[in-house]
Amino acid sequence: MNAVTSPHILLIDDDPAIRELVTEYLEHNDMRVSAGGSGREMFELLDREPIDLVLLDLKLPREDGLQLARMLRERATLPIVLLTGRNEEADRVMGLELGADDYVTKPFSPRELLARVRAVLRRYQVQSTLPERDSARRAFRFSGWELNLRTRRLISPEGEIVELSNGEFSLLSAFCRAPQRVLSRDQLLSMSRLHEAEVYDRTIDVQIRRLRLKIEVDPAHPALLITERGAGYRLASEVETLF
Repeated sequence: MNAVTSPHILLIDDDPAIRELVTEYLEHNDMRVSAGGSGREMFELLDREPIDLVLLDLKLPREDGLQLARMLRERATLPIVLLTGRNEEADRVMGLELGADDYVTKPFSPRELLARVRAVLRRYQVQSTLPERDSARRAFRFSGWELNLRTRRLISPEGEIVELSNGEFSLLSAFCRAPQRVLSRDQLLSMSRLHEAEVYDRTIDVQIRRLRLKIEVDPAHPALLITERGAGYRLASEVETLF
């Protein structure tokens, strides 16, 4: 979070009425808001202002909201909350896999939006205050694999780079921080900062399947990412931390 006491929120939505409503409500609750209606305005404001969180509408006219979310995540590590339509489940899942932190479904209540924004900001604040040793980690090494935390890439035992989505990277990082421990879906959602709503509980299962395709010799009979029936999943490997 920036040095200003009040969090600075960047709202991108093409509907002036929504911009006015959200801006007024968040500012009434001790937040500073900058607003725009396009991807161009979003990046212009990011260049000019220190931003603590972005609220991004996925359905901007003549623009691909998912592509904007991808570009934003590649450019910055700041929190992203998506604004989506009620029937846009596929877009919500894709947005979360691209690295968004949460979503709010339209029509939404300003009170719910405020609660979501505060929750995401708290998670990032906790993340930024991790012990110095923890934040200094360069990579995890397990079973010949190396997960580079700075480049966000996975390197195979043969030295090949394996590209990971943001969701896959976050999930594998969580496993590496707790090797050989059984982690429930709730724990994995929290540790990886994937979306925590019950409806996306199975997002974990999807990410696990994709990770197995990338790191298991036989994904149908996994030896690394083990399912503990009724309990969760476990990384069945010792993990070395590189600094």
